[in-house]
Amino acid sequence: MLLRGKNALVYGGGGSIGGAVARAFAREGASVFLAGRTLANLDKVAADIAAAGGAADTAQVDAHDPEAVEAHVEEVARKAGTIDVCFNAVGLNDVQDMPLVEMSLQDFITPVTEAARTHFLTATAAARRMTAQGSGVIVMLSSSAARESGFEMGGFSLACAAIECLTRSLAGEVGRHGVRVVALRPNLIPETHPEISESHPQAVQALAEGTALGRLSRLAEVADTAAFVASDHAGAMTGAVVNLTCGAIVD
Repeated sequence: MLLRGKNALVYGGGGSIGGAVARAFAREGASVFLAGRTLANLDKVAADIAAAGGAADTAQVDAHDPEAVEAHVEEVARKAGTIDVCFNAVGLNDVQDMPLVEMSLQDFITPVTEAARTHFLTATAAARRMTAQGSGVIVMLSSSAARESGFEMGGFSLACAAIECLTRSLAGEVGRHGVRVVALRPNLIPETHPEISESHPQAVQALAEGTALGRLSRLAEVADTAAFVASDHAGAMTGAVVNLTCGAIVD
Protein backbone atom coordinates (compact mmCIF):
# COMPACT_ATOMS: atom_id res chain seq x y z
CA MET A 1 0.00 0.00 0.00
CA LEU A 2 1.39 3.37 -1.05
CA LEU A 3 0.05 5.35 1.92
CA ARG A 4 0.09 2.86 4.76
CA GLY A 5 0.25 4.67 8.11
CA LYS A 6 -0.36 8.12 6.58
CA ASN A 7 -3.03 10.61 7.66
CA ALA A 8 -4.72 12.46 4.80
CA LEU A 9 -6.94 15.53 4.84
CA VAL A 10 -9.39 15.86 1.95
CA TYR A 11 -11.27 19.14 1.62
CA GLY A 12 -14.33 18.94 -0.58
CA GLY A 13 -14.33 15.24 0.28
CA GLY A 14 -18.03 14.82 -0.41
CA GLY A 15 -17.74 15.78 -4.07
CA SER A 16 -17.05 13.53 -7.03
CA ILE A 17 -13.30 14.24 -7.32
CA GLY A 18 -12.71 14.68 -3.59
CA GLY A 19 -14.61 11.50 -2.84
CA ALA A 20 -12.74 9.50 -5.47
CA VAL A 21 -9.38 10.73 -4.18
CA ALA A 22 -10.38 9.99 -0.58
CA ARG A 23 -11.34 6.42 -1.53
CA ALA A 24 -8.01 6.00 -3.34
CA PHE A 25 -6.08 7.32 -0.35
CA ALA A 26 -7.92 4.90 1.96
CA ARG A 27 -7.44 2.00 -0.44
CA GLU A 28 -3.70 2.69 -0.30
CA GLY A 29 -3.73 2.51 3.50
CA ALA A 30 -4.22 6.12 4.63
CA SER A 31 -6.52 7.20 7.45
CA VAL A 32 -8.70 9.80 5.74
CA PHE A 33 -10.15 12.92 7.32
CA LEU A 34 -12.96 14.24 5.13
CA ALA A 35 -13.98 17.89 5.39
CA GLY A 36 -16.67 19.85 3.62
CA ARG A 37 -19.83 21.88 3.99
CA THR A 38 -22.39 19.09 3.55
CA LEU A 39 -22.02 16.39 6.18
CA ALA A 40 -24.39 13.96 4.45
CA ASN A 41 -22.14 13.82 1.39
CA LEU A 42 -19.06 13.30 3.54
CA ASP A 43 -20.76 10.55 5.50
CA LYS A 44 -21.59 8.71 2.28
CA VAL A 45 -17.95 8.69 1.21
CA ALA A 46 -16.87 7.66 4.71
CA ALA A 47 -19.35 4.78 4.61
CA ASP A 48 -17.90 3.60 1.30
CA ILE A 49 -14.40 3.71 2.77
CA ALA A 50 -15.46 1.83 5.89
CA ALA A 51 -17.26 -0.81 3.82
CA ALA A 52 -14.02 -1.40 1.93
CA GLY A 53 -12.13 -1.86 5.19
CA GLY A 54 -10.64 1.63 5.41
CA ALA A 55 -10.69 4.33 8.06
CA ALA A 56 -12.41 7.68 7.59
CA ASP A 57 -13.47 10.58 9.79
CA THR A 58 -15.82 13.43 8.78
CA ALA A 59 -16.10 17.06 9.84
CA GLN A 60 -18.27 19.92 8.64
CA VAL A 61 -15.76 22.61 7.68
CA ASP A 62 -16.11 25.71 5.52
CA ALA A 63 -12.79 25.96 3.68
CA HIS A 64 -13.43 29.67 3.13
CA ASP A 65 -13.29 30.30 6.89
CA PRO A 66 -9.73 30.68 8.27
CA GLU A 67 -10.74 29.93 11.86
CA ALA A 68 -12.67 26.82 10.83
CA VAL A 69 -9.80 25.47 8.73
CA GLU A 70 -7.23 26.16 11.44
CA ALA A 71 -9.38 24.52 14.12
CA HIS A 72 -9.97 21.46 11.94
CA VAL A 73 -6.29 21.00 11.11
CA GLU A 74 -5.37 21.38 14.77
CA GLU A 75 -7.98 18.81 15.80
CA VAL A 76 -6.78 16.29 13.21
CA ALA A 77 -3.17 16.82 14.26
CA ARG A 78 -4.12 16.28 17.89
CA LYS A 79 -6.15 13.18 17.11
CA ALA A 80 -3.90 11.55 14.49
CA GLY A 81 -0.48 12.75 15.58
CA THR A 82 0.70 13.76 12.10
CA ILE A 83 -0.73 15.35 8.98
CA ASP A 84 0.92 13.66 6.03
CA VAL A 85 -1.25 14.60 3.06
CA CYS A 86 -3.58 17.51 2.28
CA PHE A 87 -5.78 17.56 -0.84
CA ASN A 88 -8.17 20.35 -1.85
CA ALA A 89 -11.10 19.62 -4.17
CA VAL A 90 -13.38 22.46 -3.04
CA GLY A 91 -15.67 23.78 -5.79
CA LEU A 92 -15.13 27.27 -7.23
CA ASN A 93 -18.68 28.41 -8.15
CA ASP A 94 -17.53 29.29 -11.64
CA VAL A 95 -19.67 30.54 -14.51
CA GLN A 96 -18.76 29.21 -17.96
CA ASP A 97 -20.13 29.07 -21.52
CA MET A 98 -20.20 32.85 -21.73
CA PRO A 99 -17.79 35.23 -23.53
CA LEU A 100 -15.61 37.29 -21.23
CA VAL A 101 -16.85 40.49 -22.85
CA GLU A 102 -20.41 39.64 -21.76
CA MET A 103 -19.55 38.49 -18.23
CA SER A 104 -20.05 40.51 -15.08
CA LEU A 105 -17.08 41.30 -12.87
CA GLN A 106 -18.60 39.29 -10.03
CA ASP A 107 -19.05 36.17 -12.15
CA PHE A 108 -15.51 36.47 -13.47
CA ILE A 109 -13.77 37.13 -10.17
CA THR A 110 -15.65 34.66 -7.93
CA PRO A 111 -13.77 31.47 -8.93
CA VAL A 112 -10.47 33.33 -8.82
CA THR A 113 -10.94 34.57 -5.27
CA GLU A 114 -12.45 31.29 -4.08
CA ALA A 115 -9.59 29.24 -5.53
CA ALA A 116 -6.99 31.53 -3.98
CA ARG A 117 -8.78 31.66 -0.64
CA THR A 118 -9.47 27.97 -0.04
CA HIS A 119 -6.16 26.72 -1.42
CA PHE A 120 -4.20 29.29 0.57
CA LEU A 121 -6.04 28.50 3.80
CA THR A 122 -5.94 24.71 3.57
CA ALA A 123 -2.41 24.49 2.17
CA THR A 124 -0.79 26.88 4.62
CA ALA A 125 -2.61 25.41 7.63
CA ALA A 126 -1.33 21.97 6.66
CA ALA A 127 2.12 23.30 5.77
CA ARG A 128 2.62 24.78 9.23
CA ARG A 129 2.17 21.34 10.80
CA MET A 130 4.11 19.55 8.07
CA THR A 131 7.15 21.82 8.31
CA ALA A 132 7.18 21.33 12.07
CA GLN A 133 7.20 17.54 11.68
CA GLY A 134 9.63 17.63 8.75
CA SER A 135 7.48 15.85 6.16
CA GLY A 136 4.22 15.99 4.23
CA VAL A 137 2.63 16.41 0.82
CA ILE A 138 0.16 19.07 -0.30
CA VAL A 139 -1.78 18.20 -3.46
CA MET A 140 -3.75 20.87 -5.31
CA LEU A 141 -6.29 20.51 -8.12
CA SER A 142 -5.99 22.57 -11.29
CA SER A 143 -7.29 21.80 -14.78
CA SER A 144 -6.37 22.14 -18.43
CA ALA A 145 -8.19 25.51 -18.34
CA ALA A 146 -4.99 27.01 -16.94
CA ARG A 147 -3.36 26.57 -20.36
CA GLU A 148 -6.28 26.59 -22.80
CA SER A 149 -7.92 29.43 -24.73
CA GLY A 150 -11.14 30.01 -26.59
CA PHE A 151 -13.42 27.76 -24.53
CA GLU A 152 -15.46 30.46 -22.71
CA MET A 153 -14.36 29.31 -19.27
CA GLY A 154 -14.67 32.71 -17.62
CA GLY A 155 -12.65 33.18 -14.46
CA PHE A 156 -12.11 29.44 -14.09
CA SER A 157 -9.02 29.63 -16.33
CA LEU A 158 -7.40 32.31 -14.20
CA ALA A 159 -8.36 30.42 -11.04
CA CYS A 160 -6.56 27.29 -12.24
CA ALA A 161 -3.51 29.30 -13.30
CA ALA A 162 -3.44 30.82 -9.80
CA ILE A 163 -3.53 27.37 -8.22
CA GLU A 164 -0.56 26.28 -10.32
CA CYS A 165 1.32 29.46 -9.38
CA LEU A 166 0.62 28.85 -5.68
CA THR A 167 1.91 25.29 -6.11
CA ARG A 168 5.26 26.57 -7.32
CA SER A 169 5.51 29.38 -4.77
CA LEU A 170 4.67 27.24 -1.74
CA ALA A 171 6.88 24.37 -2.93
CA GLY A 172 9.84 26.73 -3.03
CA GLU A 173 9.20 27.86 0.54
CA VAL A 174 8.58 24.54 2.28
CA GLY A 175 10.76 22.12 0.34
CA ARG A 176 13.79 22.50 2.62
CA HIS A 177 11.52 21.45 5.50
CA GLY A 178 10.72 18.11 3.85
CA VAL A 179 7.34 19.17 2.47
CA ARG A 180 6.33 18.65 -1.16
CA VAL A 181 3.64 20.54 -3.12
CA VAL A 182 2.20 19.17 -6.37
CA ALA A 183 -0.82 20.08 -8.52
CA LEU A 184 -2.89 17.78 -10.72
CA ARG A 185 -4.10 19.07 -14.10
CA PRO A 186 -6.84 16.93 -15.68
CA ASN A 187 -9.13 18.18 -18.41
CA LEU A 188 -12.90 17.64 -18.40
CA ILE A 189 -13.79 14.43 -16.54
CA PRO A 190 -17.11 13.29 -18.05
CA GLU A 191 -17.98 11.18 -14.99
CA THR A 192 -18.01 14.28 -12.79
CA HIS A 193 -20.23 16.26 -15.17
CA PRO A 194 -22.79 13.85 -16.66
CA GLU A 195 -25.11 16.77 -17.39
CA ILE A 196 -22.55 18.21 -19.82
CA SER A 197 -22.17 14.89 -21.61
CA GLU A 198 -25.94 14.65 -21.93
CA SER A 199 -26.65 18.23 -22.98
CA HIS A 200 -23.54 18.84 -25.13
CA PRO A 201 -22.43 15.43 -26.44
CA GLN A 202 -20.89 16.85 -29.60
CA ALA A 203 -18.82 19.39 -27.66
CA VAL A 204 -17.55 16.67 -25.31
CA GLN A 205 -16.68 14.48 -28.29
CA ALA A 206 -14.82 17.38 -29.90
CA LEU A 207 -12.79 17.84 -26.71
CA ALA A 208 -11.91 14.16 -26.70
CA GLU A 209 -10.91 14.19 -30.35
CA GLY A 210 -8.61 17.14 -29.65
CA THR A 211 -6.42 15.09 -27.30
CA ALA A 212 -3.46 12.92 -28.25
CA LEU A 213 -5.16 9.86 -26.74
CA GLY A 214 -8.52 10.57 -28.34
CA ARG A 215 -10.30 10.61 -24.97
CA LEU A 216 -10.72 12.63 -21.80
CA SER A 217 -9.42 12.11 -18.27
CA ARG A 218 -10.99 9.34 -16.20
CA LEU A 219 -11.91 9.87 -12.57
CA ALA A 220 -10.00 6.78 -11.44
CA GLU A 221 -6.87 8.03 -13.18
CA VAL A 222 -6.99 11.33 -11.31
CA ALA A 223 -7.62 9.61 -7.97
CA ASP A 224 -4.88 7.02 -8.45
CA THR A 225 -2.41 9.69 -9.54
CA ALA A 226 -3.22 11.72 -6.43
CA ALA A 227 -2.38 8.68 -4.31
CA PHE A 228 0.89 8.14 -6.19
CA VAL A 229 1.89 11.80 -5.92
CA ALA A 230 1.18 11.72 -2.17
CA SER A 231 3.33 8.62 -1.70
CA ASP A 232 7.06 8.22 -1.18
CA HIS A 233 7.30 6.85 -4.73
CA ALA A 234 7.00 10.47 -5.89
CA GLY A 235 9.47 11.70 -3.28
CA ALA A 236 11.53 13.73 -5.77
CA MET A 237 8.49 15.53 -7.19
CA THR A 238 7.60 19.02 -6.00
CA GLY A 239 6.66 22.38 -7.50
CA ALA A 240 5.24 20.37 -10.40
CA VAL A 241 1.96 20.22 -12.27
CA VAL A 242 1.09 16.66 -13.27
CA ASN A 243 -0.39 16.69 -16.76
CA LEU A 244 -3.48 14.42 -16.87
CA THR A 245 -5.05 15.98 -19.97
CA CYS A 246 -4.61 12.94 -22.26
CA GLY A 247 -2.44 15.16 -24.44
CA ALA A 248 -4.86 18.07 -24.80
CA ILE A 249 -2.00 20.11 -23.33
CA VAL A 250 1.52 19.09 -24.35
CA ASP A 251 4.21 20.23 -21.94
